[in-house]
Amino acid sequence: MHLWKKIGVVGVALALMLTTVACGSSDSGSDEGKGEQVTIVYARGKDDTGSTEKLIEAFEKKHPNIKVKFKEMPTDTGVSHDQYVTMLSAQSSEIDVFDMDVIWPAEFAQAGYVQDLDRFIQRDNIDMSKYIPGAVEAGNFNGKQWAMPRFIDAGLLYYRKDIVKDPPKTWDELIDLAKKHKGEKGTKSGFLMQAAQYEGLVCNFIEFAGSYGGRILDEKGNVVINSPETVKGLEKMIEVVKSGAVPGNILAIKEPETHQMYKEGESVLARNWPYMFAILQNPDESKVVDKVGVAPLPKGDKESAAALGGWMIGINKYSKHKEEAWELVKFLSGPEGQKISALHSHSPTYLPTYDDPEVQKANPLYADENFVKGVSAAIPRPVSPEYPKISEIIQVEVSKALAGKQSAKEAVKNMEKQLKEVVK
Repeated sequence: MHLWKKIGVVGVALALMLTTVACGSSDSGSDEGKGEQVTIVYARGKDDTGSTEKLIEAFEKKHPNIKVKFKEMPTDTGVSHDQYVTMLSAQSSEIDVFDMDVIWPAEFAQAGYVQDLDRFIQRDNIDMSKYIPGAVEAGNFNGKQWAMPRFIDAGLLYYRKDIVKDPPKTWDELIDLAKKHKGEKGTKSGFLMQAAQYEGLVCNFIEFAGSYGGRILDEKGNVVINSPETVKGLEKMIEVVKSGAVPGNILAIKEPETHQMYKEGESVLARNWPYMFAILQNPDESKVVDKVGVAPLPKGDKESAAALGGWMIGINKYSKHKEEAWELVKFLSGPEGQKISALHSHSPTYLPTYDDPEVQKANPLYADENFVKGVSAAIPRPVSPEYPKISEIIQVEVSKALAGKQSAKEAVKNMEKQLKEVVK
């Protein structure tokens, strides 16, 4: 049985099948099939992997009537976001296809910047159940699919195989193991996570809350943060911070500090994104080569929940070549494009890609069932056009709770009040 089928991924395309097919004369305009070549522009951030060139080459070979021009956007995602907003708010058609951070689709959909993809998905019989559910959900807003999953990041648990025989299954087990093994084999702490006041804190909070069944918003965008489950998740997060198993400066730690400390052999366990694995296997950088395993993040009362990161891909609402644009979106998010991306270190969102022998050989992490289970447990951050404001509120209130300035219940109640003002 295929590895991705073992995970028990449920179908997530039901909402798509219920969506009314909507067509308009402005949605076509394809010259493909008439023998005339159409040029479309694909925009994404700086690519240091070299995969974009190979993807375009493979696509153009398959679609000789479509030429793709690559437009490189700034490395800083915030700057890219603002440039897209400026461009699209002016109804510019200078780009046709573009990558979006997973937290952008709802904002761009509400603003009218992106084309909904439902009719394309239905027409071409795209099986959305073969994609990581959280990635699909991140591109869905108001019952419509606005972006296809491109590649994924998800929170993972790293553990020292030479110290811990089996990774912890629950947060309580993690606390016990972190305390028990702290100091062994040169380690200085038992566990690392990102607890500084920034976006990474939101991801960690979502994982703790989600593992107990807590959510920020429901499917309709209503604020549901004030629940016993969310409170329990934040209480467990506070317990971890106060356990004595984490560094004294845990409230200042972000991703760079996490991987720097972990590759120096300073911690038994750590929460971080998949990128850290490659760093830990580099003998020129790491003191823990071949000593590290990965696993899904621990469960609370409900499940393992990993915050979703990564990128989506969509079509400019004002593109003059939407049919050709869809062909590129379909290729980049489909089997061929996902394999090419995976061979260049981008974790696929299309689950069957993880079974490909070439992909597994290129990155042994993709052959690890625990890794695939970990990324498949990913849940999106709140899908809302007001996400930047939501994030800021969570950062401030969770930071206060971790610093002991308010209880978990007070923090959750404060977040509820402020979030209702933002999303109403």
